[in-house]
Amino acid sequence: MSFTLETLDQRIAARASASPDESYTAKLLAGGVERCAKKFGEEAAEIIISAVTKDKKGTEGEASDVLYHLLVLLRAAGVPLSDVMAQLERRTTQSGLEEKAARPKAQN
Repeated sequence: MSFTLETLDQRIAARASASPDESYTAKLLAGGVERCAKKFGEEAAEIIISAVTKDKKGTEGEASDVLYHLLVLLRAAGVPLSDVMAQLERRTTQSGLEEKAARPKAQN
């Protein structure tokens, strides 16, 4: 069995109901969207630094942190992972350039 984003999302859901004193995930979620977004932003900056400095092990670890914190942020924002995956699937029906061109100008 391989580990998937869905598996990670299920673990986050299970830990969300734990006490913030016993679960890092619950502690992040108790801080609300703002706390989760701040932590995600910190992790995003760290992966950028690791990638730019060509630190492969660091990039691997930071990528793990980014994915985890992204899923926690999605949960805090009330956005199911399945909705994000459906959006990605819809986008694969056209080229990235076509998809981007179809967006309203403010999003490009």
